[in-house]
Amino acid sequence: MMKIEFENNTIQFNVLYGIRKKLSIHIDSMGLITVKAPNDTSNEMVMSAMKRHGKRILDQLHTIAEARNIPTTREYQDEGKFLHLGRYYFLHELIETKELNAEELKNSLKKFYFSSCRKIVGERIKIYQTKLKVKPKTIEVVESKTKWGSCSSDKKVTFNYRLAMAPVEVIDYVIIHELCHLTHMNHDRSFWRRVGSIMPDYKEKEEYLVRHGHAMTL
Repeated sequence: MMKIEFENNTIQFNVLYGIRKKLSIHIDSMGLITVKAPNDTSNEMVMSAMKRHGKRILDQLHTIAEARNIPTTREYQDEGKFLHLGRYYFLHELIETKELNAEELKNSLKKFYFSSCRKIVGERIKIYQTKLKVKPKTIEVVESKTKWGSCSSDKKVTFNYRLAMAPVEVIDYVIIHELCHLTHMNHDRSFWRRVGSIMPDYKEKEEYLVRHGHAMTL
């Protein structure tokens, strides 16, 4: 993770190097910034590009933050549809709905997602710990508006409960991503090579989160 200071704001971003002709800046629906750069791009060139586009980036982040505060209309009733592991289900297929009001249904559904995320992460992370020969200090499922997962310097990894809405292979990507941070804290070339060694098509999983992240909410 890199960062710049722009107009008294700290802008954090990831850099993804690859075989491409020019540098581009992408901001996903959660406000996460990724700079896609050619392999030979220096840090100075990346920082310069971010500063040149600083105002546009701040404006877009502000728009995203405002949008998050606009309530999304959800049908918290038997026939309301919600994502689970990449598929839409009627609410009554996921949780017990009888004699519960909308607020109670929403709380019950959140508990269901937390439980489901803990279960799937607990199962899948064992596979990739073995492949990557790493082991986090702690594993926790949390609520976050900005991150799908995180890894701290003291080897504690967290996962957003809303990942339970994503397909298993996308959850796998986030698990691999965070486990790779146990040995590569930055998003440098070594980090992405390590991710790619386990999941060569990881970019497709990133794109899924960008395209569908706005729908993966309560």
